[in-house]
Amino acid sequence: MARRPRPKPVTLSDAAAARVQEIMKERGAGFLRVGVKNGGCAGMEYVMDYALAPEPLDEVVEEKDVTILIDAKAVLFLLGSEVDYEISPLQEKFVFRNPNQTDACGCGESVTIIPAVDA
Repeated sequence: MARRPRPKPVTLSDAAAARVQEIMKERGAGFLRVGVKNGGCAGMEYVMDYALAPEPLDEVVEEKDVTILIDAKAVLFLLGSEVDYEISPLQEKFVFRNPNQTDACGCGESVTIIPAVDA
């Protein structure tokens, strides 16, 4: 019996992929690191950073010509998330659309996330 393909823990919208490609081109190399950390009034914060190389336990995701690195401890919190890039008259920002997010603080800087349950 063939195994079904493993879903990607995180995907990028076309806008997010294009912006990350621009940023990485300006930097000359590297990877996009996506994760979560404890903090803020709602309990957790999304984090995005640059990385020169994957860590040994990182989940590596290839998405729209972008390599995304996810810390193994963050995978269950991010499973099924899409990272988008929004532009409005007052700001440009990356936005997480996460089915595991249950709440957010009023300013939107921190969120409450429950780990995904293995179905």
